Amino acid sequence: MSRTLFSLCFTAVFIAGPAYADRPQVAVDIAPVHSLVAQVMEGVGVPDLIIQPGATPHEYSLRPSEATALQNADLVFWVGPDLTPWLAEALETLAPAAVLTSLLEVDGTIQLEFREDALFEAHDHSDHDDHDDHGAHDPHAWLSPTNAMTWLDVIAGRLSAVDPVNSDAYLANAASGRAAIEALIEEVEATLDPVRGREFIVFHDAYQYFETDFDFAASGAISVSDASDPSPARIAEIRGQVVEHRVVCVLAEPQFNPGLVATVLEGSDAQMGIVDPLGSDLELGSELYPELIRHLTAALARCLHAQ
Repeated sequence: MSRTLFSLCFTAVFIAGPAYADRPQVAVDIAPVHSLVAQVMEGVGVPDLIIQPGATPHEYSLRPSEATALQNADLVFWVGPDLTPWLAEALETLAPAAVLTSLLEVDGTIQLEFREDALFEAHDHSDHDDHDDHGAHDPHAWLSPTNAMTWLDVIAGRLSAVDPVNSDAYLANAASGRAAIEALIEEVEATLDPVRGREFIVFHDAYQYFETDFDFAASGAISVSDASDPSPARIAEIRGQVVEHRVVCVLAEPQFNPGLVATVLEGSDAQMGIVDPLGSDLELGSELYPELIRHLTAALARCLHAQ
């Protein structure tokens, strides 16, 4: 048993209240987090998803059913206000008694700062006017399988604290999920090894947690954030860098303007791949998270293999 999970379980013995007559009501913010919580709750219950697939997490209008899910929630797992600043107020209003867990802030989570240059090089963040448009950390932390394994432990501990009757199931499911992710990491490494050293850029800077886990760094991003459009100057800058540095792959995303990617590709031999950091086209459930990582890996490898 990991040190994090042992600590959480030890704490649960002292803070657990009365056992729930039924399984606890659980709400989560985005599909990848829903998948991890569904893995831990398998055989006990199913969490409610607040932000539906295909929607932008940064700005979202709650449906009545989603507001009700928050009102009924005993626990809420979310990445945190750096990803969904609007959700903080909704939680305060709709779920004041729920146990809230901001996964980006739990002990053991790898946290990375935003990179803001067209090319990812050391720079002074104070030189960029758009730095205050996002939170303190890059919130796309679910794209680190290492973080996902940490979060499985945290999720199991928090669920066990409020529902000790089902603690054994939560802990066993978390252990099974960690083992599956450990195997997934080996699979990703094997897929990426043949294309290591080839240059690629991404549409927006959402993938550095994945890059860090697998020591497979992107060269730059067209857009700093999916919450804002890149400026013409930034597009011109990165188009020049694509040609100069012989970038061979540009990873686009299905929800963003393909014309911007086409502009960046002008004058180069780079290929375009399609990735989705939220797995919007994947089936909800415990398998979504590993499938999301597999799809991202496969898209990157295909794009880099094309050269």
